[in-house]
Amino acid sequence: MFGEYVPVRAEVTDVPHFSAHADAGQIIDWLRGAPAPRTTYLVHGEPAASGALRDRIDHELGRTAVVPRSGEAVLVR
Repeated sequence: MFGEYVPVRAEVTDVPHFSAHADAGQIIDWLRGAPAPRTTYLVHGEPAASGALRDRIDHELGRTAVVPRSGEAVLVR
């Protein structure tokens, strides 16, 4: 990053057949068939749309989804 090596402290996973350009319904369908993560973090999109998708994930799938604030860090244990 910026010419420096940065250690990766996360699991890097390839997600085949997933488009970053999917609409909310396609994302819900994809999540429905995927193993349930502890938490889904929504980090792309306008705040209102991200909030609406977070609510759909909660209500339709019963899963925890979070829209982090700009600059917010998440500690994973």
